Amino acid sequence: MFDYRLKVFYTVATKLNFTKAASELHISQPAVTKHIHELELHFQINLFERSRNRKISLSPAGQILLDHVNSLRQVYSQINSDLGVLSQKYSGILKIGASTTISQYVLPSFLARFHKRHPAIEVQLTTGNTEVIERDLTAGIIDLGITEGLLKNASFHYTRFLNDRIVLVSNARNSLIKGDALKVDHLKDLTFLLRERGSGTLEVIESELKKLKLNINNLKMEMQLGSTEGIKSYLKESDSLAFLSIHSVKNELFTNELKELSLKGLKIERDFFFIELHGTSDRLNRLFINFCLNLI
Repeated sequence: MFDYRLKVFYTVATKLNFTKAASELHISQPAVTKHIHELELHFQINLFERSRNRKISLSPAGQILLDHVNSLRQVYSQINSDLGVLSQKYSGILKIGASTTISQYVLPSFLARFHKRHPAIEVQLTTGNTEVIERDLTAGIIDLGITEGLLKNASFHYTRFLNDRIVLVSNARNSLIKGDALKVDHLKDLTFLLRERGSGTLEVIESELKKLKLNINNLKMEMQLGSTEGIKSYLKESDSLAFLSIHSVKNELFTNELKELSLKGLKIERDFFFIELHGTSDRLNRLFINFCLNLI
């Protein structure tokens, strides 16, 4: 801590014993008493309550100060961590595999800032659906995966990255839809563009539709496409619908090329995850994960 008196206060507040605090701090008990007295004079309030049997407890003011000191300790810890990272020269190759949505619409800005911080680290990014990413991670082709979908593989350690929302969208000029709200029964009369099997997005959609007693196989599939960009381009010339990540259609919704449709009883949310093989510990993996999480 920057203020030694706060360090003394923290030690006394957690030990609730001046003698034990003095022993831990390697100073005399009168010195501990002096630092606490100076703090109480500074704040013009008692920080401890003293009972007849000489036991001490935190006063309401002392509890408030302890809460703030705990917050300061966390801030100082983060400062030391961040500056410690800057003082180290990291280098090497980090092989990342990310699902299509993440690699195209989420990851580039994180990678650009990571490269500025750690220019000596070469990041190699490959793109594939969740099934491919999990396979490559197991085979050792990549070091770190970033996927969406359901957590189902016990071989992997999952670290939550970002929240995502899957929205139902269509061409803003869709002649088959009046307004922005649909009923579940209406879906059976419309056609859909869907991602390929093995896609984490498709897996999540299937799971949520089942809650509405809808089987995705009962929807009319106009075409199955292997990329979000392909689906968006197709939608602009079609009256079909598609379920897509909100991250992937922000621009099109803003420019009114596509519109978001609401469906009563359906709200599809998911998380993006960093995935690593259990039992592995890679410093570049952790460096990148922690860097990204600190940006959120």
